[in-house]
Amino acid sequence: MLRIAAFSMGLALSTALAVAAANDPAPGGAYKTDPSHSSFNWSFNHSGLSHYTARFTKVDARLDWKPEKPEASTLSVAIDPLSVRTDYPWPEKVDFDSEIGGDETFLAGKPITFVSKTIRVTGGKTGTVAGLLTFRDETHPVTLDVTFNGSMAEHPMMGVPKIGFSATGSIRRSEWGLDFAIPELSDEVTFAIETQMVPADYQFQ
Repeated sequence: MLRIAAFSMGLALSTALAVAAANDPAPGGAYKTDPSHSSFNWSFNHSGLSHYTARFTKVDARLDWKPEKPEASTLSVAIDPLSVRTDYPWPEKVDFDSEIGGDETFLAGKPITFVSKTIRVTGGKTGTVAGLLTFRDETHPVTLDVTFNGSMAEHPMMGVPKIGFSATGSIRRSEWGLDFAIPELSDEVTFAIETQMVPADYQFQ
């Protein structure tokens, strides 16, 4: 009975928050990533047997949000390649994260940046963000498929406006000079992003 009651309360709270968000959306302005409610996962096909998956833990996205005209919004992202996390099971033997994020291998230890050039609305809550992705001193166009999950003028826990997005996309790593081990390790790298954003002047504790 306690579990049912807790579930019912949680469902009621989620519904109330959803209604509140729809009726009182976040205002426009400058926003940034809330790292405690965001993730950036990427994967590639490994020998045709699985999709090897890793993630970045230091992603700083900045959004100039125009809710009345989303296509006028702008987005920039900076990723620390040394924040890659692979969950390699034997770190005492091999520091796999440092090898991948280091100067001589996959990410070459240089900042990864993305700057939007065009935002297009494709549906009630969907759109595309086309921009330029730069790393390893190479810059090429990339398009993200984005879902706007919603927003609220005042988050009940944090007391500030919040906006939520999901995004997916893919690149061909060979375009950035990363052509080793193809096709055993696929050329295509896919990524999935989940993020909540807060006002750019918010101070995290």
